[in-house]
Amino acid sequence: MARAKEFDEDAVLLKAVDLFWEQGYEKTSMSDLVEHMGIHKRSLYDTFGDKHSLFMKALQRYDQMIAHRYVVSQEQEKSPIDAIRSMFERTVRQREDDSPRGCFIVNTAVELSTHDSECREMVNQRLNRTEIYVRELIEAGQHTGEIAASLNADWLASYFVNALTGLRVMVKTTEDRDKLNHIVDMTMSVLKTR
Repeated sequence: MARAKEFDEDAVLLKAVDLFWEQGYEKTSMSDLVEHMGIHKRSLYDTFGDKHSLFMKALQRYDQMIAHRYVVSQEQEKSPIDAIRSMFERTVRQREDDSPRGCFIVNTAVELSTHDSECREMVNQRLNRTEIYVRELIEAGQHTGEIAASLNADWLASYFVNALTGLRVMVKTTEDRDKLNHIVDMTMSVLKTR
């Protein structure tokens, strides 16, 4: 007869998210995971599989944690431009909140996307969903006249996701808040009506 699990699966998965996010995939050993998650090695394998399977589940769980940020609400309190700006400002603030951890998705893209197709696919799915969110904001702004209708919403969305990804890397490399804020201002200037 199989024994019931003596731990909360989601709680220990969140511990894996935390450790992988902090250290990355390559630097995190199975011993590190066992110690940090507080479960036996056998339980880890039985519940989550090998290290790569656990990493993919951790990445998926992180994606679920941040998904609420990327839903355009009909009752959106902020204007579309303000909503886009807040994504960038939140990234700058994250430097203070998370030390140099940055975004787990972007960290994974930098560390693993060139040689791990499964990671690359998951990273691209998140970036594509972010792009859809930004495009919806741009289109909403074009509908209200806040953003010029002549601007191509698809290209702008790609531009902003690229800029946001770059900013997420920058917050890991500099503590110069003024520099980061100037980057946000320059990026947002693209939306100024001509």
